[in-house]
Amino acid sequence: MPGRVAEPRAARRVRRPAPDALPRLGLTVQYALDPARLPARPQLRKWAKAALQSDAEVTLRLVGRREGRKLNSGYRGKDYATNVLTFAYADTRPLAGDIVLCAPVVAEEARRQGKTAEAHYAHLVVHGMLHLQGHDHENDEDAVVMEALESEIVTRLGYPDPYNDE
Repeated sequence: MPGRVAEPRAARRVRRPAPDALPRLGLTVQYALDPARLPARPQLRKWAKAALQSDAEVTLRLVGRREGRKLNSGYRGKDYATNVLTFAYADTRPLAGDIVLCAPVVAEEARRQGKTAEAHYAHLVVHGMLHLQGHDHENDEDAVVMEALESEIVTRLGYPDPYNDE
């Protein structure tokens, strides 16, 4: 209203996350194959968040055998497609990186191991997320730690322990 003096606004509270707030995940999902028989974005997000230990920006790409082989050959010197590759970008905050899942390899492994494809995808997304966050299995001691984390997360998600052969 003209001529009226505005009253000072009450101080606005800045919303800060609680110290124990859950980490945030920025997730981009790319399908290089027909997504009809692949996990849906909400599933992939759920699995990735379950393994999240700190804020992260992640691209999760599901590829075919040709692209999987090319990436594995180019970055690891191994001339075959592998189930999961993780590319972490050094010294970024929030943490950032790419996880590549080779869909035909994942499906073959699931069949061969007597697992559902869903359970195997969940395990490999968790596995890739842990790699992204610095976990590794290059030596026995590190492998024990990483596998224990994977087992805990995957079973919390409602799937069988991926390292229990029973």
